[in-house]
Amino acid sequence: MQPILAVGLGEILWDVLPQTRLLGGAPANFAYHLNALGGAGVPVSRVGDDNLGREALSLLVCLGLNIDAVSLDPDHPTGTVDARVDADGVATYVFPDDVAWDFLTLDQSALTLAANADAVCFGSLAQRAEVSRRAVHRFLAGASKALKVFDINLRQDFYTPALLAASLDAADVLKINDAELDTVTRLFSLPPGEQPALRALMERHGLELAVLTRGDKGSLLLSSDTVADLPGEPVGVVDTIGAGDAFTAALVLGYLKQWPLDKINRYAAKVAAYVCTQPGAMPEVPDELRLA
Repeated sequence: MQPILAVGLGEILWDVLPQTRLLGGAPANFAYHLNALGGAGVPVSRVGDDNLGREALSLLVCLGLNIDAVSLDPDHPTGTVDARVDADGVATYVFPDDVAWDFLTLDQSALTLAANADAVCFGSLAQRAEVSRRAVHRFLAGASKALKVFDINLRQDFYTPALLAASLDAADVLKINDAELDTVTRLFSLPPGEQPALRALMERHGLELAVLTRGDKGSLLLSSDTVADLPGEPVGVVDTIGAGDAFTAALVLGYLKQWPLDKINRYAAKVAAYVCTQPGAMPEVPDELRLA
């Protein structure tokens, strides 16, 4: 049986921390974790033709990822982000403009991948520039059989109501955290409360699943007829970088395997909790978390 083929579509970048730098970007993190958990995760992105870009590609290969759909940009640098981690291990980010992933292009390898993908995860950040936004939606249009997961991933002011609405219309699944839900509730005048707000988004945009993560307060999965609400459990947090992306990867695997929502929620939360105990977005995943 072929493993589930899922694409992380969007940014690859370096998280620059006070003492080090680590490879990341939500779509790249998603692809890594899906691969590490037993699927076939593939990034579709763009890096600069520079030292950081070549180092990123080399590291992705070492991590076991296929990089055929990661293009080189001769004119723009590899993306970086200033990641700052507070005393609770929670990261905030500052993103420079006009970097390689802002100019994402799709070659035949990427278009073939779109046609064959079982799932695609994309966010709002990689759509901040017109070139990459067009590429994201072209890829989604070509991914006719794929489950399309919009991990909203709000960063700074790199989004508009129109961008978010178009992405929701293109998606089957919404993944959002509690702070982002507050923002989206204001932007779209949604009814107050988690479930009413999520139900309104599902109805307006034809979503089949809405997923809310609340950090240490647990996670909520909603389908048309099922609610799976899981309370949080305390873990020793090193940092939260990549935990949400690991949750999404586990979610996609469980959903495409047609697990009950409660089982999906427990598994995804377990994977995310483990990532919180490790430094960086792409730690080695223990065998007991893999779906071999």
